[in-house]
Amino acid sequence: MPDEKSRKRRARVDALASLPAAVRRADATRVPGSSVHASLAHEIGLRIVRGDYPPGTILPNEAKWSETFDVSRSAVREAIKMLMAKSLLASRPKIGSWVEPKERWNLLDRDVLAWYATAPDREAFLRTVQEFRHIIEPEASAFAAVRRSEEQMAEISQACREMGEATSLQARTRADTRFHLAILRASGNDLLVPLGVLIESALDHLFVFVTRETSDQRHAQKLHEAIEKAIRLQQPAAARNAVHRLLANTDDIVRRSRR
Repeated sequence: MPDEKSRKRRARVDALASLPAAVRRADATRVPGSSVHASLAHEIGLRIVRGDYPPGTILPNEAKWSETFDVSRSAVREAIKMLMAKSLLASRPKIGSWVEPKERWNLLDRDVLAWYATAPDREAFLRTVQEFRHIIEPEASAFAAVRRSEEQMAEISQACREMGEATSLQARTRADTRFHLAILRASGNDLLVPLGVLIESALDHLFVFVTRETSDQRHAQKLHEAIEKAIRLQQPAAARNAVHRLLANTDDIVRRSRR
C-alpha cells in the first residue's frame, strides 16, 4: 500500500495533469512517469517555445505558479531550474525569471526539440530539420558505405526492411528513424552518434508529418532501399547521391504541404 507521502505526491501529479482548459491547453499533457517538477517544467517550457511567453517576458512569480498549478513552491523552483539549464530562462533576485532570446535556447536538448516540434510554426521546424539533414546525412552515408561493419549493415538493412513491412504510421516512422540513426552510427564519426540521438525526437516528428502527407509510400521506400543498397555495396558516391534524392523528395513534400 502506498504511504501518505506517496499519495500526496501522486495527487499533485494528477492535479497538474488535469488542469482546466483555461489554464492549460489540451496538447500540453503530463509526461508519463515524470515527477511533479518535471511535468511543470514540461508545461512551462511548451508554453515558452510555442510563443505564449515571448523572449523578454517576465514570468509569474513562484507563488503564482504554485497557485495556478496547485503544486508546492519547491516543485516550482525545481521546474525553473530545469528550464534555466536548458537556457530557456534566466533569473535574478528581485526581478524573477524571464524568457531568454531564442538563439540562446538549447535546441539540441531532447525536451526543447520536442516542444519546438509541436509549436504553431511547424514550417520553420520542418525547414530547420531538413537543413540539418542536408548538412549531415549525405556525407554520413558516404562514410558509412566505406566504414560500416557487417553488424551495422545488418541493422541498417533490418530497419529498411521493417519500413517496407510496417502496417501502421507509428511502426513505419520508428523504423525510418532507426534507419537514419543506424547510418549515423555506421559513419564511424564519434561526434555524429550523440548528435543523432539528440535529434531523434525531431526526426520522429518530421517522418510522421512526411508519411502522413505522401500517398506514394512505395516511392519513398525505393529511395530508402537505394541508400541501403549503396551502403551495402560500399559505394560512397552512390550512397551520397541516393540521400540527396531522398532529401529532395522530402523537401518537395514539405513544400506541397504549404499550398
